[in-house]
Amino acid sequence: MRAARLISLVLLLQARGTMTAGQLAEELEVSERTVYRDVEALSAAGVPVYAEQGRNGGYRLVGGYRTRLTGLSREEAEALFLSGLPGPAGDMGLADAVGAAQLKVLAALPAPFRDASARAGQRFHLDAPGWFGDAGPPPLLERLAQAVWGDETVEIRYRKHEEVTRRVEPYGLVLKNGIWYLIGHVRDGGGGGHRTYRVDRITAVEPAGGLFDRDEDFDLPGYWAAQAAAFLRSMLRDEITVRLSPQGLRRLRYAVEPYAARRAAEEAGEPDEDGRVTTRLPVESTDVAYSELLRLGPEVEVLEPAELRDRMRETATRLAAVYR
Repeated sequence: MRAARLISLVLLLQARGTMTAGQLAEELEVSERTVYRDVEALSAAGVPVYAEQGRNGGYRLVGGYRTRLTGLSREEAEALFLSGLPGPAGDMGLADAVGAAQLKVLAALPAPFRDASARAGQRFHLDAPGWFGDAGPPPLLERLAQAVWGDETVEIRYRKHEEVTRRVEPYGLVLKNGIWYLIGHVRDGGGGGHRTYRVDRITAVEPAGGLFDRDEDFDLPGYWAAQAAAFLRSMLRDEITVRLSPQGLRRLRYAVEPYAARRAAEEAGEPDEDGRVTTRLPVESTDVAYSELLRLGPEVEVLEPAELRDRMRETATRLAAVYR
């Protein structure tokens, strides 16, 4: 455990230059006292870790010291070839770069581990697009990826209700259920701030004034998670009251949005004498709820609103007549 932590400490200093004891402690999830002891152990082992005093001080490696990639276990080596997304990388025009990087990693691995790429590829495969979607990448994805990598300001034409033009600082690309999204910062038009655009609705990309200064504090995964949660909350704007059997509660996540199923499970009351629970279920609309809850059959009973309950009752009556 400590040996792995010492290696991680060296790799952090190698990658980031100077780091304080507090920063190292936070990254390694240990106390600052433990960091002090680890630095002393590294120095005793001949690793040139130097402590700089003062306001901008911290620990750093002296003289461009580098450690080589020789401490990988087989599991770590195989995991390297699962960490990338070769399909999406190819869509962005990075297939050659990914291939070259994998060859360099293979060359650096110890001989017994050089089958790691083949072993990982034989056992795991990511198929990102949905079943019924177009698996081909959007035509302008590669151009947008170049702008993202180069921090290049671009002007895009975007097809919404009507086609609009936006000057965008492209911060990142996100692949969700086979659909690519561009996250861009807009300074004028569209309300300003960061905005999300479906790449397959972008009809043109043109240079627009050189490079932009990226906000290094911008957190792409955090932004996407917040936007996704806000979208779900805005979409599931209504609530209905339902009574679910144990099987219905288990199957609910297959019938409705996972977020709605979690909310319903969290708010469920105690089981009644029949083992059923009553809860509130967030829904997009009563029409959508009707279609979704039919999948649960007799495992769900709608209590409110009355019009949805009446509609479910009428459908149940017609089904009974068909199967009588």
